[in-house]
Amino acid sequence: MSENEQKSETILDAALPVFVRLGFRKTSMADIARAAGMSRAALYLCFSSKEDLFRAGSTRAHGRTMRNVESELAGEDDVFSRIERAVAVFQRELIAPFAASGDAAELFDTNMTLARDITQGARTKLVALLAQALADAQASGAIAVEATPADVAAILVGAMEGIKDAQVEGRDLLADTQLFLRLLRQALTRNLPAG
Repeated sequence: MSENEQKSETILDAALPVFVRLGFRKTSMADIARAAGMSRAALYLCFSSKEDLFRAGSTRAHGRTMRNVESELAGEDDVFSRIERAVAVFQRELIAPFAASGDAAELFDTNMTLARDITQGARTKLVALLAQALADAQASGAIAVEATPADVAAILVGAMEGIKDAQVEGRDLLADTQLFLRLLRQALTRNLPAG
C-alpha cells in the first residue's frame, strides 16, 4: 500500500466515528483532520470535500462488507446458518455503525444522496448471492421454496431494510433480524419430507 493509500485509509478510519458522533451536516473537514491527526491542508490533498470523503468511505465499507458476505455464504454448513452469518456481517459492518448515532436518519439519507449507486449495487449483489445460496439449497432438497429463490432473497433484503428503519426508532436490529430469519427457516423447511 502506498503512502497516499495509507493516508486515505487513516482518514477514512478517523472519519466514521466523527460522522457518527456529529452527524454529516455538523461534521467539518477540520473535525476529520483533527481526528486523523493531520492538518486540513493534508486532508484536502486526499479528499476534495466532505462529500468526496463520505462517498469514498461508503465505497470502501460496501466493498469490504460484500467480500465478507461472500465468504460467509461460501461456508459448508446449512444454508440458514450461512445466511444468518452473512446478514449479520452486512448489518454489523454497514448499518450498525450509523444506527448507533443520534443522527442515524440523517446519515442514512446522506448515504443515499451521495452514494446511492454504491448502496444499490451492494443490495443487488446481496440479493444475487442470497438467491444463489437458496437455489443451491433448493436443488439439494434442503429447503422447499414456494417462490423463486430470487423472490425470497429480495423479500429477505427488503425485510432487512424495514428492520433497519424500525431499529432507528428504537428496535433491536440484530434481535429483530434473527427473529425474521427463524421465521424464514420455518417457512422454507415446513414442507420437507420427513427424513
